[in-house]
Amino acid sequence: MQFPLVSRSGRIRKLLLEAKDSKISRINIPAVPGGPEGFELAAKFCYGVNFEITQSNVAMLCCTARFLEMTEDFAEKNLEARAEAFLKEMVLPNISISISVLHRCETLLPISEEINLVNRLINAIASNACKEQLTSGLLKLDHNYPAKTMPLMEPETPSDWWGKSLSMLNLDFFQRVLTAVKSKGLKQDMISKILINYAHNSLQGLVVRDPHLVKGSLLDLESQKKQRVIVEAIVSLLPTQSRKCPVPMVFLSSLLKTAIASSATTSCRSDLERRIGLQLDQAILEDILIPANSHGNNHCAMYDTDSVLRIFSIFLNLDEDDDEDNNLRDESEMVYDFDSPGSPKQSSILKVSKLLDNFLAEVALDPNLLPSKFIALAELLPDHARTVSDGLYRAVDIFLKVHPNIKDSERSRLCKTIDCQKLSQEACSHAAQDERLPVQMAVQVLYFEQIRLRNAMNGGHNQFFFGALNGQFPQRSGSGAGSGAISPRDNYASVRRENRELKLEVARMRMRLTDLEKDHVSMKQELVRSHPANKLFKSFTKKLSKLNALFRINGLKPIGGKVNSETRLLFQKRRRHSVS
Repeated sequence: MQFPLVSRSGRIRKLLLEAKDSKISRINIPAVPGGPEGFELAAKFCYGVNFEITQSNVAMLCCTARFLEMTEDFAEKNLEARAEAFLKEMVLPNISISISVLHRCETLLPISEEINLVNRLINAIASNACKEQLTSGLLKLDHNYPAKTMPLMEPETPSDWWGKSLSMLNLDFFQRVLTAVKSKGLKQDMISKILINYAHNSLQGLVVRDPHLVKGSLLDLESQKKQRVIVEAIVSLLPTQSRKCPVPMVFLSSLLKTAIASSATTSCRSDLERRIGLQLDQAILEDILIPANSHGNNHCAMYDTDSVLRIFSIFLNLDEDDDEDNNLRDESEMVYDFDSPGSPKQSSILKVSKLLDNFLAEVALDPNLLPSKFIALAELLPDHARTVSDGLYRAVDIFLKVHPNIKDSERSRLCKTIDCQKLSQEACSHAAQDERLPVQMAVQVLYFEQIRLRNAMNGGHNQFFFGALNGQFPQRSGSGAGSGAISPRDNYASVRRENRELKLEVARMRMRLTDLEKDHVSMKQELVRSHPANKLFKSFTKKLSKLNALFRINGLKPIGGKVNSETRLLFQKRRRHSVS
């Protein structure tokens, strides 16, 4: 035929029939898929010029053939049929090639969507990925079967070769592929690996090296917007939280830091905080050092303590979560009591308490951190979360040193978070000489140090006052009962009851201290009013005996050499409330 293009293309034929000029030699065909390159390949096909169909041009040929209507209705073995054959034989059965062709479809929109090419490629990727996962599982079963003598061969996991290819896709296509593979049943660990790889490649180029140079500029705003869109999309694709197959903590932490820096939605940040809180016992200090979004404010705190406070609260409230969270717990965890020293929960909360103490010591160095936020974190953990309070005392001491102008009420409230009974001997010695601490706390430290010395002289009883050895509470027998083992719950209840008795004793000591302070004021007044030396000496001796009764250590004689009845009564009360 004289005009091969007319014979094979229905669209060109219609344009010529619609033309009024029968001798037309030039027609305009706008918006050909693939542009001049696509039309050139179609023309070569019509004129019999040989060219190779490859994974690089098959998507363009499919779209061009459909646009020019090069179907079997106009000629046998037309371009559409040839491209379709290559698609079925070489592209759709292979995951990597399918991903590459899908990437080519991004520049061929919207016609690649209209001819259903995009959906076919996505479905092929999802189906082949799950088939490969099943094949890999069967290979593992065969190689581990005792009757097999062939050597064990570890099959290549899909994410090691095709999962990385997904990073070339734009966000929309990537989301659709991930949604498809999740619906087909791809394992959650594979989905996590794909998401980590995509986030690493897509967010890496968006990190602003020097935010001070571009703060508020169009570059910064555009980069922040891209970051926000990508992070929110990745968080929406995260697999369901699972104790057996959790998303890596370092990845969740990085996502949360990026979400805060890019001002992501509240729901996005809350989802990440909840996921981190559910596995907080696996975190390290760097994971929770989350920079605050200062919005250009130089007086803003360095770290986002509000976010960290919510994360720790989520961890502490795990036992109050809904049924969905209860399903995530292992059976071995459900039979333990939360306060049992040997339970997984107690082991986890001890790890978390050390993590919080390290975090407090780090943020205490920030001069812009408000005392109220620091106190809220210090008061967060329950009493049984710490076996030793040295870490908390160190953080509090750093905070008081960096914030010397803190209010007395805030200083007192902050120091109340420290359990003096759980301070080591070195910490007690330091606290007794620490001028930044309130006088009442110094008195408590001296009092409990006195009990420590007395217990050491009596054979080391009541060691639970200062934290049990190796993180374990001592097994104690009840009064009037045998020495049989006591359950962790009863043991902990006994400790709590005796701690309450100690707190009452401390309250009495505080009252006594108040009386002594009043006596000290009256001594000064008498010194001013009365000059005779004998009256002054008599009054001074009387007050000194009261001070001696408070601070003397068991086994030492009081200054002055004489023990009055008031002194004996005080120590009788102490012996009555001690625990042997």
